[in-house]
Amino acid sequence: MEYNILIGGEAGQGIETISDILEKTLNNMGYYVYSSKDYMSRVKGGHNFTQIRFGNSPIHSHWPYLDLIIALDEKTVNLHQDRLKTNGYILCDTSIKSEDTKTLKIPLMNMAKSLGSPRMVNTVALGAVYKLFGLSYDPAIEHLNARFANKFREENIKALKDGYGAVSKIFTMPQPSGDKNILINGNEACALGALAAGCAYYSAYPMTPSTTIMRFMTRYAEKAGILVEQAEDEIAAINSAIGASYAGIRAMIGTSGGGFSLMVEALGLAGVTETPLVVANVQRPGPATGLSTRTEQSDLLFVISAAQGEFPRMVIALRNTEDAFYQTARAFNLAEKYQIPVIILSDEYLSDCKVTTKPYDFDKITIERYLAEKPEYKGMFKRYEVTSDGISPRIFPSQYENVYVLADSHEHDEYGHISEDIDIRNNMVRKRMKKMERLREELIEPDYFGSEKPELLLIGWGSTYGPLYEAIKLLEKDGVEAGALVFGDIWPLPQKRLLHYCDKAKKIINVEQNYTGQLASLITQQTGIRCHGSILKYDGRQMDSYFIYKAVKEGDY
Repeated sequence: MEYNILIGGEAGQGIETISDILEKTLNNMGYYVYSSKDYMSRVKGGHNFTQIRFGNSPIHSHWPYLDLIIALDEKTVNLHQDRLKTNGYILCDTSIKSEDTKTLKIPLMNMAKSLGSPRMVNTVALGAVYKLFGLSYDPAIEHLNARFANKFREENIKALKDGYGAVSKIFTMPQPSGDKNILINGNEACALGALAAGCAYYSAYPMTPSTTIMRFMTRYAEKAGILVEQAEDEIAAINSAIGASYAGIRAMIGTSGGGFSLMVEALGLAGVTETPLVVANVQRPGPATGLSTRTEQSDLLFVISAAQGEFPRMVIALRNTEDAFYQTARAFNLAEKYQIPVIILSDEYLSDCKVTTKPYDFDKITIERYLAEKPEYKGMFKRYEVTSDGISPRIFPSQYENVYVLADSHEHDEYGHISEDIDIRNNMVRKRMKKMERLREELIEPDYFGSEKPELLLIGWGSTYGPLYEAIKLLEKDGVEAGALVFGDIWPLPQKRLLHYCDKAKKIINVEQNYTGQLASLITQQTGIRCHGSILKYDGRQMDSYFIYKAVKEGDY
């Protein structure tokens, strides 16, 4: 049993306050929560909303149909009332026009004004929500105590209680699962994974939707012993991180597509100097500024080939909040082991979604340092020595007395001296690219769920994981023999499981948040396999499980 609530209004009306307190309360009570945000790129006005889906079993995606709409303005009613279930309700102020017979009108604004501030209309509404679901408001008071100070605290508690007393219970809550879980969003999970992996330097220029990674890092910088640098621009951010890594510190940068574009030349610097680096690209729709607070998966082919010339790299797409933690931690070990940039692809949807997640097992995280032993000689260190697997010995500058390490953006010999010699150039290119052979042995195959003899195979990557998982469950109920492959490791492209299930399926459909079907293009390029159709979305809003299910059932691919 589950419910789906939408809280909508203008930016500045306190939607974040209501949703944050309600989400935390439900999670602490033992319910599973999946909360997604839709917000405009403006400080005040416009239309924003948060959807909170909760129940007593795990939830993997948002859902289009609503049990309750909390409308802080009339636009919310007009835009979302068609999504209300037949037994759903709208909660709004008495001033809002609504012809729906299931509208619960209470004087939210007048109650807030009577307490001294119309801004507390959101807290009045929050109190009403607790009563509608038959929940005690005591947990909400704890959060209000933590959020507000002095006079404002007491006023908000009074507003909460007034809202609670203004309505009657309507909904019957399911029995909570009793599981003790955490509530975390994708960016927080990514940042936590970086800290667990020993990241000691994080650099970024603020860019939605990646900024909350830096905010999380800053909040815990002192406790974690990490230096967080807000650089003057993205070029400075990546170059400083390369410098930190060259000096022996585990370093990470975060940005979105536009910022990543500025970092491309320096990405090549990391490639030619074989400097470990972790780059988080939290995607949003482009080109240029595009839709700065929306979601898309349109940077895949770009990041695989970004920077002039050829050099090895790895691309990992984060699929959910659990994946975000463990894969980010893994990225640091892979970057250091192979001395390459590892690019983490997330997106606005995953970055902002708050999801009930099993507590992370920090014992699964190992910090692996791949450093050469102290050389027996003094003088120039053979930093780019040609080896059988392409991985050269690595030490830090000044790590050992009278042993010197060179690095240069030009092509160079084994010691780092600039060289245009033909044989040296050929040997260095082959040496660097040889790393990919060994890296392929460590690839994690895509997750598969569904029928072992699928007639229909859906293929996705990254944050489509949850919607695809639930879509397959819906198709199974209808007797459809379907399965889904969802990629996390995406470059180099793992192929074993892909070839296995593509050989079984009669139809292969790629499911992506872009216009051109970039994963499908990559699969065709690498394997020759062609998809029979595509389910694509590129309006900046994440597809849900019902969107995929409906497209399959109607043959809209």
